[in-house]
Amino acid sequence: MDTFALIKILILAAVAFIVTMAWTPLLTNVLYRYKLGKQIRDEAAAPIFSKLHAKKSGTPTMGGLLIWVTTLVLATIFAYVWLFAPESAIGRLNFLTRSQTLLPLGALVASALVGLLDDYYNVRRIGPRGGGLRIRHRLAIYTAIAIVGAWWFFVKLGWDLIHVPFIGDFNIGWWYVPLFIFIIVATAFSVNEADGLDGLAGGVLLTSFGAYATIALLQGKNELAAFCAVIVGALLAFLWFNINPARFFMGDTGAMGLGVTLGVVAM
Repeated sequence: MDTFALIKILILAAVAFIVTMAWTPLLTNVLYRYKLGKQIRDEAAAPIFSKLHAKKSGTPTMGGLLIWVTTLVLATIFAYVWLFAPESAIGRLNFLTRSQTLLPLGALVASALVGLLDDYYNVRRIGPRGGGLRIRHRLAIYTAIAIVGAWWFFVKLGWDLIHVPFIGDFNIGWWYVPLFIFIIVATAFSVNEADGLDGLAGGVLLTSFGAYATIALLQGKNELAAFCAVIVGALLAFLWFNINPARFFMGDTGAMGLGVTLGVVAM
């Protein structure tokens, strides 16, 4: 294991935690001031979901901004410094690379922006059944994002292998593309269903990204491990305010963005 890579990962996680904690009061103030509260889906359309989440109606959403904005800002700053001073202390913290982290970061931002629009429609009750984008529109958009990711992995990077723990690697050829699309879409919507209950989505994502950071580090994919570590640091800060009683929830901008990203990292 690369000692510097491990130290870099720990530093990045700590920086992400501190930065996220620092601007949380600002975002919290905005969410409460403009009453950007969670609106529960129509009970007839989703009775079980509505029953579980009814008590959380009105709790501010869009808290996922804390996570993906922090990740994007740190990635941009460190990459910019690295371009001009690659051997500097800050430049060496860069974790943005074409082969490992460019696609996960792009998927995170693209999915989060779509989720942000969906959140806005929901809190303003724009759209059917309590507000938000129609499910078929959301499915189409996130499938399109997954298709772009599948093309990048299969065509640009030449990946067509899946690894089964304790068994080995399997070359599945073009079947990698539909498998990739299924994993991304399924993971995204699964994480989204977990959001809305105190600490649930954040806790699941924290353990998942923490596990993938460890796996990536052991496989020598240091930049990917660093990327996951930044998300872990931001998630820790988010959970500080999301555990019972939750001050806010991720919203689609966090849950869908991180769900898509988790699927990309896994593939």
